[in-house]
Amino acid sequence: MLLENKKIGILVTGGIAAYKVTELVRQLIKKQARVRVMMTDSATKFITPLTLQVLSKEEVIVDTFSENHPENVQHIEFAQWCNAAILAPATANILGKLANGIADDVVSTTLLALTCPVVIAPAMNDKMFHHPAVSRNLDCLQKDGYRVISPETGFLAEGYEAVGRMPAVEVLIHQLERELAKIIYPQVLENKCVIVTAGGTKERIDPVRFISNDSSGKMGEALALMALYLGANVTLITTKQPSIMTDGMDILSVSSAVDMYQAIDQVFEASNYLVMAAAVSDFRMKDISPHKIKKEGSDVTWHLTKNPDIIKHFAEKKKEQVVIGFAAETDQVVDYARKKLKAKNLDWIIANDVSRKDAGFNVDQNQVTILGSQGQESLVPLMSKIKVAEQIWSAVLDLDLRG
Repeated sequence: MLLENKKIGILVTGGIAAYKVTELVRQLIKKQARVRVMMTDSATKFITPLTLQVLSKEEVIVDTFSENHPENVQHIEFAQWCNAAILAPATANILGKLANGIADDVVSTTLLALTCPVVIAPAMNDKMFHHPAVSRNLDCLQKDGYRVISPETGFLAEGYEAVGRMPAVEVLIHQLERELAKIIYPQVLENKCVIVTAGGTKERIDPVRFISNDSSGKMGEALALMALYLGANVTLITTKQPSIMTDGMDILSVSSAVDMYQAIDQVFEASNYLVMAAAVSDFRMKDISPHKIKKEGSDVTWHLTKNPDIIKHFAEKKKEQVVIGFAAETDQVVDYARKKLKAKNLDWIIANDVSRKDAGFNVDQNQVTILGSQGQESLVPLMSKIKVAEQIWSAVLDLDLRG
């Protein structure tokens, strides 16, 4: 959503991780961004400009003095064209140049002309990364306002495991989106703490079986991501493997309803918003079998007991916090949501018809009704879950956040 029709500049320098830029370009194009690439001469030793030109459908700039378009100075035109840029991989050499204002090739010259958000992804041998000069340069660049993504630990080209690998493409894209969000959205949740729960809880029967539901966690992730875009410090408490990989978000993995309750309890007092998007099981096994239950006889009777009513507990405990719930229903959706809003002392509730095949559980779209404790009510038509999340936060914050 954030990258659609955005102009993204990719500046590539001479490291082995340059081969990963092909996938970065592909994924940005898939998200409907416009992409242009610029390379140092040493970068062309690892990947050809033609490869990136074919993928981006744009001329790749390598030579400082090519100036193929007399009406423009190419490095200035490139810099002015970008809505955001990423320097990947960023070698020790380019970090030193940028930190000290040196412009002696097309990439370093363009970097000094950029005024848009710039994300830097260092990638190099661990010994180089930990050198005091590189650390000093990275500190300087962060103070200058550049967003530096820490390299990952993994298998290096030298044949051993250490820090220095360029982060996964998904991480780079999430960071680009976050930087763009600061321009697109008002940072109304800056210095606010937001808790979001996601996914369906699992209630163990025995070591290999559990009771759960069809929740994918996608709606919760979208709400957490939108809160991050609005400047919040976010804690995502989820039963699913999260697809979000970005700093600024603490991710707590849980399984059962009791696990989720305990995780929320640790952070609720310091929070400003609690968004209970998770589908929490109403019941759990009274006794969990320590061994796999064998098939004996024709019938099995399981004894269940109620789980804690998590959202009601924290809504009763709230002081300044805003508590937002979900009503996942299959019939009389809005009526049941109104009752739940009042009965559980919520500030907002999102009525969600989970019987539909095109919305709700396990799909990328949703259609909801937003209800507030002061009588607010609005229907959100079928749209992507990130757009639904945008509409929910718009209602809660009483702002038009359409990006």
